[in-house]
Amino acid sequence: MGGLTGFDAASACPGSRLGHDLVMRAVVIESYGGPEVLAIREIPAPEPGPQEVLVDVVASALNRADLLQRMGLYPGPAMEHEVPGLEFAGRVAAVGRDVGRWSVGDEVMAITGGGAHADQVVVHGDQAMAVPVGMPLTEAGALPEVFITAWDALVLQGGLQAGGTALVHAGASGVGTAAIQLCRSMGADVVVTASGPKCAACIDLGASLAVDYATDDWLAAVRDHTGGHGVDVVLDVVGGDYLDKNVDALAVGGTIVQVGVMGGGRATFGLGKLLPKRATIVGTVLRGRSLDEKVAVSRAFADEVVPRFGDGTLRVVVDRRFDITGIAAAHAHMEGNANVGKIALDVQAG
Repeated sequence: MGGLTGFDAASACPGSRLGHDLVMRAVVIESYGGPEVLAIREIPAPEPGPQEVLVDVVASALNRADLLQRMGLYPGPAMEHEVPGLEFAGRVAAVGRDVGRWSVGDEVMAITGGGAHADQVVVHGDQAMAVPVGMPLTEAGALPEVFITAWDALVLQGGLQAGGTALVHAGASGVGTAAIQLCRSMGADVVVTASGPKCAACIDLGASLAVDYATDDWLAAVRDHTGGHGVDVVLDVVGGDYLDKNVDALAVGGTIVQVGVMGGGRATFGLGKLLPKRATIVGTVLRGRSLDEKVAVSRAFADEVVPRFGDGTLRVVVDRRFDITGIAAAHAHMEGNANVGKIALDVQAG
């Protein structure tokens, strides 16, 4: 691969030279299996297209999709070397000739279909978002994926409004901790399920009720909390046999938004129960959307939600940080299901 067209490639890329090619460090999935299949390798650095920006990645984070991709269950975009990573924050290193929004040195963050667990990544200029005022890049790297997922699911897909009520499963997960804060910030009530030791953390973030799914009947708790009315939106990352109870938990006209299937991809439920409730079930992911859709949701999120981080209304909940060289340990930590909030990755010095 040659130099960056229109730029001084040596100054635009922090990677070393291998022959005549610019290279960078990246996490590479060399085969499918456990965390041991992850390796840190030097691979060719990316080049920005006319509408793209090249970003020196300072921080990223781990998501469940990365674990599934590592196991061969959630294919990423086609690339010569399979590099996971769905979000990042860093500094613009170079801009394509048609990019007017950004300049070299700007601090940006974004979601991406893959490739963020590396020293550099490219993203469409209109998909990149400015890092919230006063937020360090090390924190911003764990922001985009879960907050966009939660906001898109609750508000854009689910139609949640101020005064409404949401039920969020896995309330202590990255998506769950984001969803709780988003509900609180918009004046909506939120009930969550979580394992017993994590329930207190969910209450501290703003949940009105946190139910231990292992010991308590969360459906009965939801009915009691809502006076039998039910919830307007269910945000579910579990799936499986939760679906039947999710329908029971809905208010008339409510919506179930399925963003994951940690509990299994097959479910049996009473289809007839949907009819009197006029209920909607929506399945959604961010990775599979078109570029235009990703740009639209990123721009709307930047306008409507990012300012809430600058004024302290929202914050990124980080459970633990790992250096990128400890990526296998980070995967093992997530698989242990002990985290409350995000597992952050430090890629390069900030």
